[in-house]
Amino acid sequence: MKLTRLAPALLLLSACSSVRYDDPGKTETLTIDYGSTDLQTLAGDMVESLVSSPALNYLENPGKTEDKRIIMYVGDVENRTSEHIDTQAITDKIQTQLLKSGKFRFVAADQGQAEIGDQVRFQQGSGRVRTDMMREFGKQLGADMILYGTLRSIEKRKGSSVESGLTRKQDVYYQFVLRAVNIDTGEIIWQDEAELRKTSSQGLFGRI
Repeated sequence: MKLTRLAPALLLLSACSSVRYDDPGKTETLTIDYGSTDLQTLAGDMVESLVSSPALNYLENPGKTEDKRIIMYVGDVENRTSEHIDTQAITDKIQTQLLKSGKFRFVAADQGQAEIGDQVRFQQGSGRVRTDMMREFGKQLGADMILYGTLRSIEKRKGSSVESGLTRKQDVYYQFVLRAVNIDTGEIIWQDEAELRKTSSQGLFGRI
């Protein structure tokens, strides 16, 4: 009878959960998989390198006036890891930080261009917009350079054994390469890499 009465209470306790907010910049170590700390570290390293590069201070262009800052188009980061990684989150973070730095100018990428196209066609064809305020095609800025790159990983695993103290080990290495290419000449003006290595050990009773 006592066990029967205790069962609902135990079930209630097991169903309890808690949610709390935490610092987004806090180091994430829940698993060895790619996570928020990796995103912040890789993007941060590239932003620092881009902002400090003398080769990217300015670029002459006949269409520019006094503002000689480089106009960037942000391309894709190819994911060559074995994980499902949203690489656009990396380029979004890089572009956000570079815009805040004030060193570069950016033109809209595919999603933005699609939205712009829809809006221009609406203004010109709907009959709802004043003619003196209609936007038209052919007036966008042309990008000077394309920013694109590759994310790779190498993973190693070692099963538990007597020699390892019955501990399973896992190691993952990430290499992020990013480059800026002059659209006119095809020349790589800037290139850098950021690297990360993470290790995990798990014994008989969980992670060590």
